[in-house]
Amino acid sequence: MNTENHSSNGALMRRFYLTRDEDISGISGTGRVAEGIEFTNGKCVITWLTPTSSVAVYDNVKCLLIIHGHEDRTRVEYID
Repeated sequence: MNTENHSSNGALMRRFYLTRDEDISGISGTGRVAEGIEFTNGKCVITWLTPTSSVAVYDNVKCLLIIHGHEDRTRVEYID
């Protein structure tokens, strides 16, 4: 049995950091602010690297960046 995580088209889930270059809010911080995973179906989950952390689910990376992109000052930095 193949236990590798992939969809029928061979896509693998991917880990990433949410990296912020500039904090326009003044409260979010800069650098690596969250860890995440993008699943083979496009859904994303992130957890914040802050003292008061939470976990959030998004339909896809585009939706995540619309909400947390800080006007293109935040990027997804893939590890895998």
